[in-house]
Amino acid sequence: MFSNLKIMKNLHISKLHSGGLITNYFCSSKCRHCLYGCGPEWEKRYIEQAQVEKNLLKVKSLGCTSVHIGGGEPFLRPEALSEVLRVARKVGVSVEYVETNSSWYKDENEACGLLDKLKSEGLDTILVSVSPFHNEFIPFKKIKGVINACRITGVNIFPWLKSFVPETGSFDENKTHSLDEYEKRFGDKYVIELISRYGLTMRGRALKTYAGKLNRRSVEEILKANDSGCYELADISHFHVDLFGNYIPGLCTGLSIAVDDLGSQLEMREYPILNMLYDRGINAFLEFAVSNYGFQPADEYLSKCELCFEIRRHLVLKRRISSKELQPVEFYSNV
Repeated sequence: MFSNLKIMKNLHISKLHSGGLITNYFCSSKCRHCLYGCGPEWEKRYIEQAQVEKNLLKVKSLGCTSVHIGGGEPFLRPEALSEVLRVARKVGVSVEYVETNSSWYKDENEACGLLDKLKSEGLDTILVSVSPFHNEFIPFKKIKGVINACRITGVNIFPWLKSFVPETGSFDENKTHSLDEYEKRFGDKYVIELISRYGLTMRGRALKTYAGKLNRRSVEEILKANDSGCYELADISHFHVDLFGNYIPGLCTGLSIAVDDLGSQLEMREYPILNMLYDRGINAFLEFAVSNYGFQPADEYLSKCELCFEIRRHLVLKRRISSKELQPVEFYSNV
C-alpha cells in the first residue's frame, strides 16, 4: 500500500537514555490527563516474567541500565510486581522508582507489610502521584497513608507533585473531588494552568480534556507550521516499553516499535507509518489517509499531534487496519 512512497530517512533507535517499564494498562483510575489512556476498562493483563527480562535486556544492550516502573497501576498485582523487581535485579537493571496512585491503600499495617516485602525485592523509591487529576478518583487520605507507610518502612518518597499537596489537602481528604471543584475554588483558569504546572504532555486523554479549553488552529495552519518530519519520534530521553513488547517512540502513544526491532533501522515494509511520519511528517500522513482510507479531517485541531491521533484512530477503529506499529489497539478505544 506504500509502494509509491519515497522515504529518504528511516527511523533508527540505536541507543536509549532514560525510560520506564509499563507493567499493565488496567488501572483503578481513569485520569483525564493520562498519556496512555489507562483505566478499569482495559483487559486485566500484567507483564509476564519472560517479557520483563526481554524488555530489560534489550534496553540494557542499548545503554540504559536503570528504569522506572509504571502503569496503569503496578500495585494492583503486588506478587507480579515483586517478580518484576526480582527479574530487574537478576539482569542487572536497577529500578529508580515505582509509580503508584495509592488506590491500593487500606490500612497502615497492610501497607507497611507490602512495602517491607517489596523493599526486600529491591524497591527503593515510590513515586506517589499527587495531583487534582488523581484526586478525582483517589481520596487524599490514601495518598497520605502510602506516604506515611513509606516513612515507617524506610522506602524513599518521590511525590509528583509536592506543590499540589496544599490544594489537594484543602478538600475533604476522605472523598474524591472533581476538576470542576478545583476550578470553583481556585479559579476558572486552574485546569489550564495545570498544563505547565504538571508538565503535561498534550497527547493521550489530555487531548479530549483540553479540546474545548485551548485555542485551536485550522488544518492549513497546522500543516504549514509542520512541513518537516516528526523528529520527536527519535527522542530517547524518556522512553517506555510495555507488557506487550512495544516500545513507544517519542511518547507518541498508540505508535509502537517491537522491542526486538530496536537497535536496527526500521524497514519500510514493517514500519511504513512511522517512517513516513519521521521523514515527511503530518502532511504526508494526512495526504495518505485521505487518499487511501477516506479520512476526512475536521476544520480545526489543537496540534499536529491531535490530527495524527485522529488519523490513527480512524485507521484502527473505523477501517480496522491491523498493524504492528498501531499498538496496543485498546489504547484507541480507551482514550
